[in-house]
Amino acid sequence: MLPEKFKARMKRLLKDEYEAFENALVNETAKKGFRINTLKCSPEDFIRECSLESTPLSYVKNGFILTGETRGIGNTPAHHAGQIYIQDPGAMASVAALEVHEGDWIADLCAAPGGKSTQLAAELGEGGFILSNEYVPKRAKILVSNFERMGIRRGIVTSLDTAEIARLYDSVFDIVVADAPCSGEGMFRKDVPAIEEWSEENVFACKARQSEILENAAKILKAGGRLLYSTCTYSTEENEEVVDEFLKRHEDFALCDVPEALASVTSDGIQFDGAHSMELKKCRRFYPHKAEGEGQFIALMTKKTGNGGEILYKDNAKQPSRDEMKIIEDFFRDNLISRPDGKVMKHGENLVLISHGCPIPPKSVFSAGVLIGEIRGKNLFPSHQFFSAYGTLFKRKQKLDEKSAERYLAGEEIDATDFSDSGLCSLIYGGSALGGGKASGGKIKNHYPKGLRVR
Repeated sequence: MLPEKFKARMKRLLKDEYEAFENALVNETAKKGFRINTLKCSPEDFIRECSLESTPLSYVKNGFILTGETRGIGNTPAHHAGQIYIQDPGAMASVAALEVHEGDWIADLCAAPGGKSTQLAAELGEGGFILSNEYVPKRAKILVSNFERMGIRRGIVTSLDTAEIARLYDSVFDIVVADAPCSGEGMFRKDVPAIEEWSEENVFACKARQSEILENAAKILKAGGRLLYSTCTYSTEENEEVVDEFLKRHEDFALCDVPEALASVTSDGIQFDGAHSMELKKCRRFYPHKAEGEGQFIALMTKKTGNGGEILYKDNAKQPSRDEMKIIEDFFRDNLISRPDGKVMKHGENLVLISHGCPIPPKSVFSAGVLIGEIRGKNLFPSHQFFSAYGTLFKRKQKLDEKSAERYLAGEEIDATDFSDSGLCSLIYGGSALGGGKASGGKIKNHYPKGLRVR
């Protein structure tokens, strides 16, 4: 049951469209979508091999709506191999407003569970860098697990207040994404607790927090950079009013048009009475009665001028010992067809491979790059993250079909048929690294993490 005050507010916003909106919210089921992760597989190969019934989204590159059975998709080999990210079509729309260039530095300030960050990382490809931040530590761990699964090499995951991030970086990012915590009105169709928790008081409380996040986002964006502000709610207080007040305080920022493919499935922003900016219609509103997906608000802005361009802290990574470096380089030489790009560093007790070029922040870093593994005695035991990110570089690779991949995900031993010698190897599904193991006597001992296994 929709709250009466919410219904009254939406009737004022949508007028003649309200009936169609309420019908979509109450009587239609939420659509589930997915993106193909181009860091792990090519769209052409995935589409040719996959058995998922789907239709492509017109406004999201490599985005699809599932049209067939959706239950259990999170347990499929394609999902575990990081070939796909399951995501609401509306949520994908926000990043679709951006044009990402290889080499960009990106900050995603409110990133968990990782949909937008992994979408952006795939757009970056083998260049650039993404700082993915989530204030709640428990949710930051989920973010790390999605970075691991999707094979992201050029990123850092932190759990910091956005004010702290603004003290670390002065105008260094090409793109800053602020998908701010909100009252969640856009999730009512798929999240019943969001309906039960809704109140006008919470709308106003969210507005204050969103304004603070935008202020901090402005400080870390370089001149000429783009700031993407988004929410999954409908209230003008949290959307156009936040943007308008921000633009009033920052004359060096201006709203931008979004690509036509996205504009065609969204509604204009609300040009409310008394607004400072006369261009609020450039904001976009994603409604469930106009496009398949849940509610989103999107405001794309550019920073016209500015100074700065400085990282305001010393690198928190350290050099490994000579013995550690020898073991790691021997591991690379003995097990990989080529050495991965990047420098081996130590972050705390973790040995990491860093290829992104950003110094490691001084605190609350949950992932500093790709975790290489653990040294025990004279041997290196690679992490699951290393297998996921660099599994295709292993000399010993065992290809898996869907049945053998399911057995591997269940923790079973696998026959080694693609090579005859013994040693560490990667398990490959559909051209993507699924995980690792150790071959001996024609069998591969399963190294897939127990916490990830499908029973």
